[in-house]
Amino acid sequence: RRPPGHGPEPRPTAAKRRRRPLRWIGAILVILLAGLVVLGFLVWARIDKVDAIPDDHGSAVSEGQVYLLVGSDSREDLSDDERSELGTGSVSGQRTDTIMLLHVPTSGRPALISIPRDSLVDIPGRDRQRINAAFAYGGPRLLVETIEQNTGVAIDDYVQIGLGGFAGMVDALGGIDLCLDEAIQDDKAHIDLPAGCQTLAGPDALGYARARYFDPRGDIGRVERQQEVLGAIAGKTVSPGTILNPIKLTRVGLAGGDALTIDDGSNPISLGRFAWTLTRVTGGGGDRLTVPLG
Repeated sequence: RRPPGHGPEPRPTAAKRRRRPLRWIGAILVILLAGLVVLGFLVWARIDKVDAIPDDHGSAVSEGQVYLLVGSDSREDLSDDERSELGTGSVSGQRTDTIMLLHVPTSGRPALISIPRDSLVDIPGRDRQRINAAFAYGGPRLLVETIEQNTGVAIDDYVQIGLGGFAGMVDALGGIDLCLDEAIQDDKAHIDLPAGCQTLAGPDALGYARARYFDPRGDIGRVERQQEVLGAIAGKTVSPGTILNPIKLTRVGLAGGDALTIDDGSNPISLGRFAWTLTRVTGGGGDRLTVPLG
């Protein structure tokens, strides 16, 4: 308060009144930014790292950057209840249900190329077998070497997601929206889905992406559904409903951290570039291709 005899206190000027809400907005933005940084560290700490990319690519070369995206069917990290809920059975070992190359060129359109798991290839140190056997024999490193040897394309980075992690990400998003042209029933994938547009929870989304016995096109049909599901996940992850909801964003981020395995030489910038490019491709900003079965 002003001392007696000095008249009334001066009123805040219009400029000061305008600055007050700006200070509040600035403070909120600082808090949000700090929260995102903390979330980023938490997510990065939860991601598993493996030695997947060889130091010597031999004669394989690549222009731009090439990511190998793998969906592992390993059940090792699943409890009995999770195996029952997801309908995965109890098969031992691990193979690859999903094999995709994401090409990020220095200029031009990116591309997502699916390699059917039944493709016959020459596996280093082994005979000619289906490509998903490479992962069972030697894990990520042998799969990378097999693809490089058979395609001549050098792989720069590696991203892997497991069965439980896949379903967990879908559930963290609140499900994904898909439209089915016809009803699908596949006992081995544990799905019985009606025709039409619907929201699929984690177990049904996983079953839809893994199912192939109902489809006369077999592995080729499954590849198309995997790309469809991947696009739905990517689209909902970057939607305003996720990005602008701190609770949902945190839930999705932590689920993604638990779901992923990457090369130990990767970094957050490379992983972010992968996610952004994947969203572009599945959203129509790139090409989606499938290697034909020989």
